[in-house]
Amino acid sequence: MTQPIDKDAALFARPWIFIRGVPSMKFLPPEGPPEVAFAGRSNVGKSSLINALLAQKGLARTSNTPGRTQELNYFVPDGYSGEGEDLPPMALVDMPGYGYAQAPKQQVDQWTKLVFDYLRGRATLKRVYVLIDARHGIKKNDEEVLNLLDKAAVSYQIVLTKSDKIKPPAVEKLLAATAEKIRKRPAAFPGIVATSSEKNAGLDDLRLAIQQTVAG
Repeated sequence: MTQPIDKDAALFARPWIFIRGVPSMKFLPPEGPPEVAFAGRSNVGKSSLINALLAQKGLARTSNTPGRTQELNYFVPDGYSGEGEDLPPMALVDMPGYGYAQAPKQQVDQWTKLVFDYLRGRATLKRVYVLIDARHGIKKNDEEVLNLLDKAAVSYQIVLTKSDKIKPPAVEKLLAATAEKIRKRPAAFPGIVATSSEKNAGLDDLRLAIQQTVAG
């Protein structure tokens, strides 16, 4: 039985912990709490956003080397035993970055299979947050991932990162253009969140979106 989120509790204010890196499906934790996953190109600032979202520096590993996250990395709020009904209210999954030019093809294929198997077979996965660099918008490899999510019928929401790197009018223009690009995609959630890990912008909006997703 999954514990409901206490809307009065500051879920993202409590400490979070890393519990498991999953290199293949057999290492996935048992299905229990609802899960939300973060996907994005390997240089999109995914680890930085997760750290800012959870207000914990160094929780998700950051690196100047694209493709360092090679597993599904699981994070949960601290203070739950995980036994019986003492489950955390949700889990956050950091997915391997895509578009990593420096990785060998065999490794890329292995990561791609892991991601697709996870998306296709995880009943507790509530939504994937697809991170898009605000300086570049949706690129071809992003579109390939959106196609994969549509095919797997997994709900996803676009999150713009590094929005502080472009001027506010450009952010508004990009929000409108991105909304139009995903308008006819069957699994896309229509709301788009613009964020900046460096300036802590948009993080409360993203936290609220996650809580609403998990609460159903």
